Amino acid sequence: MSYGPKLAAALSGATLRQLAHWRKAAPGRGAVLVPEISTVRPVLYSFRDVVALRTCVKLRSDASLQKIRRALDTLREELRERDHLSEYRLAADGSSIYLVAPEQAVDLVRRKANIVIHQMVDVLRPFYRDGRHIPDLLQPRDHVTVDPAVRGGVPVIEGTRVPYDEVAALLRDGVPAERISDYYPSVTATAARDAADFADYVDSYESPREPREAAAG
Repeated sequence: MSYGPKLAAALSGATLRQLAHWRKAAPGRGAVLVPEISTVRPVLYSFRDVVALRTCVKLRSDASLQKIRRALDTLREELRERDHLSEYRLAADGSSIYLVAPEQAVDLVRRKANIVIHQMVDVLRPFYRDGRHIPDLLQPRDHVTVDPAVRGGVPVIEGTRVPYDEVAALLRDGVPAERISDYYPSVTATAARDAADFADYVDSYESPREPREAAAG
C-alpha cells in the first residue's frame, strides 16, 4: 500500500506545501524526508513515511525547519544512524531537538549527550497543529482504522477490509447511511458516517492555496 500526498498529509498533519518542501534538499543539507516508494509523479509515501512525517510535524511545533534539518544531518552523518526516520524517537523542547533513548537523550543540535528527557509524546496519538485536530494515526475515526497488515495500511472500516473511501463515495452518491449495509453487510450506518466524515477531512487537504509561510516549515 502507498499513500498519495493528500492522504499522507491528512494522516500526518503536514500540509501539501510542507510535503513538497521537505522532499527537497536544502543548500548544504539533506532532505527532511524522501518518500520510500516514489519521489516522482505520482509521489507515493509508505506507512513508515507517514509515521516519520508525524514526527516532523510535532518537531515543527517547537523548532525551526533549520534546526530540524541540522538535527537530521547530525543523526545521519555524524551518528551514522541510517535507518528510516520512523525508527527513531525525536523530541523538541523549543531550544533543541533530541534523539531519545531510555531515560536520556542526545542533543542533535548542540551535540551534547546524556540529556535527561522527562516526558515523551507518542506521535501516533492525536494532537493539534495550527488549530487543526490531527487524528490518531491508527484510528482516525471511531469506526475507521489504519493497520499496515490490513490492505497495506489503507484506512478501512473497523473490523473489516472495506476501504473508507468506497463507503464515503456511496454516501456522496446519495445512498443513505442506513442502506450501506446493502452493499457492505459488515458496515453499520454509524461506521458509514464516520467514513464520510474522515473522507471530508482528507479532502480538506487538497486546497491549492495554502499560506506561503507553510512552504518554509
